[in-house]
Amino acid sequence: MSAPDGPVVLVTAVGEASGSKAAAAALACAGSEPDRPGLLIDLGGRAPRPTLVASAGARELEERLAVHMPEARAASRGQACHLGLPADASGIERLPAALALVRDSIGIVHLPPRLLQPVLAESRVRASGVLLRADLEGDRSLAALVVGELIGKGLRVAVLKRPLAWIPSRRALFGVLPAGTAGGLPDRVTERLLRQKPSCYGGQDDQRADTERTARQEWRGDASPRQRRGLHRDPTRSTGR
Repeated sequence: MSAPDGPVVLVTAVGEASGSKAAAAALACAGSEPDRPGLLIDLGGRAPRPTLVASAGARELEERLAVHMPEARAASRGQACHLGLPADASGIERLPAALALVRDSIGIVHLPPRLLQPVLAESRVRASGVLLRADLEGDRSLAALVVGELIGKGLRVAVLKRPLAWIPSRRALFGVLPAGTAGGLPDRVTERLLRQKPSCYGGQDDQRADTERTARQEWRGDASPRQRRGLHRDPTRSTGR
C-alpha cells in the first residue's frame, strides 16, 4: 500500500510534559472534514471506544480499518477515527498499512518519546511534521535539541508550550473540536503542520528555512525579558551611554 496523500504528523512529549494525546486528537479534529476524516493512531494507548456521535466518513474509515486490519482496535469518534496499536516493533510495522487507508486526508500518530526515532526511521511512514508537547520552563534545552534535529531531517516542527485545558481536551478526544475553536490548538500550529506535503523534494529547502525561521521566532517569544535583551543589541551601547 502507498503512503497517504495528506500530511502525516507525529505527536509526542518532551521530558515529563503532559497532554500530548489530547494535542494529537485536537490536530486530528482540525484536519478532518465531513467526507475526509482524519486518523489518529495511538501507539501504546488504551483501546479506543466509539462515540454516540460520529460522522459518516469516520464510520466508513472505521469499517475500512476493520476489513483490512481486523486484529487492530479502531473506533469512529466525532469527525475522526482512532486506532490503537502496540507500542513496539509490531505496531511500527503496521503503521504504513493503517496510514494508507487514510487516502487523501491526514494521519496523526501519537507515540511515546522512545519511539520517535524508530518511527522516523521507518521509511514507509513518510512523516511530514512533528508536534512536540514541551514545558519550556524546565525542558527548554532538551526541546531545542530535539527541534534542531527534526528540522535537520527536513520536517515541519511545532512546539505546544502548554497543554489544552480540560474541556477542550475532552472535546478533542471525543472528536468534536474543530479548527479555530477557543481553547484548541493555536492557528500557527495547525497551519504549519497540516499543509499538504510538498509535491517534490525540491521544496524541502524552502520548507526547512520556513520552519527554522518560525522556530527562532517562537524561542524569542518564549524567552524571559532578560533573555530577550540578550537576543538584540542594546540601543544605549551605540550612543555610548
